[in-house]
Amino acid sequence: MFRLLSLAALLLVLAPAAHAQGGLGGGGRKGQRLGQLENAKIAFITTRVSLTQDQAQKFWPLYNEFSDRRRELNRSGRLLRRDITEGMTDQQIRDNLTQSFALRQQELNLEKEYFDKFQKVISLRQVAQLFQAERDFTKEVIKRVAGTGAQSAIDTN
Repeated sequence: MFRLLSLAALLLVLAPAAHAQGGLGGGGRKGQRLGQLENAKIAFITTRVSLTQDQAQKFWPLYNEFSDRRRELNRSGRLLRRDITEGMTDQQIRDNLTQSFALRQQELNLEKEYFDKFQKVISLRQVAQLFQAERDFTKEVIKRVAGTGAQSAIDTN
């Protein structure tokens, strides 16, 4: 248990260091920083959801599949939002936004699909704790990165 908490605490160290380096690292360190952040997320979720060893063996491959699919939908959505330009016609903007809405619906459908799949390996209460833990982890990362950015701005003035 202490080891899991230590890994979660690693997040508190990584997020400010990652922000100071301009994102989650540069060059060859990017993969390492992302890996460390992912390990911290795993520890955070495992602790918050109270996964047993047996549950974890079944849960993590399923969760990784879910995360990969969700990440791809989010990437597609970011690309669509980035594509909106001043030179677009109203119809092009409408089409772009319609595609964006469709991607968001696909993400909701994905969450519903995996909600059912997760219940086959962890309890309903643990599924609820999982979704809350994901939100809490994201909030913590944002808070740490934003706190470092604010401090950096203060230091430069």
